[in-house]
Amino acid sequence: MGNPLQSKSWSPYLVGVGIGVLSWFTFWSADHPLGITTAFEHTAALAIQAAAPGVAETNPYFQEESPKIGWEWMLVVGVLIGSIISSMTSGDHEPITVPPLWKQRFGSSMGLRLSVAFWGAGLMMFGARLAEGCTSGHGISGSLQLAASSWVFSIIFFSVAIGTAFLMYGRTGSDV
Repeated sequence: MGNPLQSKSWSPYLVGVGIGVLSWFTFWSADHPLGITTAFEHTAALAIQAAAPGVAETNPYFQEESPKIGWEWMLVVGVLIGSIISSMTSGDHEPITVPPLWKQRFGSSMGLRLSVAFWGAGLMMFGARLAEGCTSGHGISGSLQLAASSWVFSIIFFSVAIGTAFLMYGRTGSDV
């Protein structure tokens, strides 16, 4: 058996254990659960405070969320660096802007693909802030704490994601 870091796919069980250990470490070292959208929330508050201080001072949302670059950005940077290292060690680092399944269903327009990705990410971020947590905050940290709200969030999130995939791509058997 070769180096597992050079494999293009990893065991979901080992990855799950790794995420669990990372979550425990985060609780122990930072006294906070894992969560990535808070980094963007705090950064938005920082940008609003710099661009329009009057708005930031009178808006209750920005008064509640301190404008800062906090520890959560280490998770953002870690995900980025980890994904780069993973793609390089596995040899699977070919950038694909328009995946074959997308091309088959919607055509090869890179502009359309990037536009849908941008607006989809925006909807995901809006939903995460509305739910006061994202898939890492609710799906991982909250579920590990057996929080009922996190289990409800996860069930709804995955149901909507599966439904969206069926709406966008249809049920094409082995192509999905």
